[in-house]
Amino acid sequence: MKNIILIGMPAVGKSTVGVVIAKRLGYEFVDTDLLIQKQEKKLLKDIIAHEGMEKFLAIENQVNRDLDVERTVISPGGSVVYCEEAMRHYKKIGTIIYLHAPFEDIQKRIENARNRGVVLRNGQTLKDIYDERSKLFEKYADYTISETGIGLDETIDKVLELLEKIGG
Repeated sequence: MKNIILIGMPAVGKSTVGVVIAKRLGYEFVDTDLLIQKQEKKLLKDIIAHEGMEKFLAIENQVNRDLDVERTVISPGGSVVYCEEAMRHYKKIGTIIYLHAPFEDIQKRIENARNRGVVLRNGQTLKDIYDERSKLFEKYADYTISETGIGLDETIDKVLELLEKIGG
């Protein structure tokens, strides 16, 4: 297997799950939000606040599209699904796994979406982006792992079982 790309809403556990999966498989791990912050020398929330949502998405697309890795677990930001070039790139270089959590769980985990660097248009709520992005996550996912009613360890086990089943 080439790369494993974990997509899903903010606070679904992409980075936490990704690090453990990478360790268990002997893969590298990349959090593309950190790559964006390193490239731009700013926090995500500051990029969005000062540059605007469209500029942020252009940067996010570029960073994810240009990622050149092998045998790596990749954790992109939740808004990467708005970046068509990046998602086409990910389809070519790996297996995309959607970590799905119910909205109620996401809502409990995120107290202030804007402070977290979540891409929200003016007037848009967390529920709005959940509904909008869920369709895109489903569109791009090769596989979906449901986190409904399970904890982090069980999510990790489900991902590892899936990878073993598909030859990862």
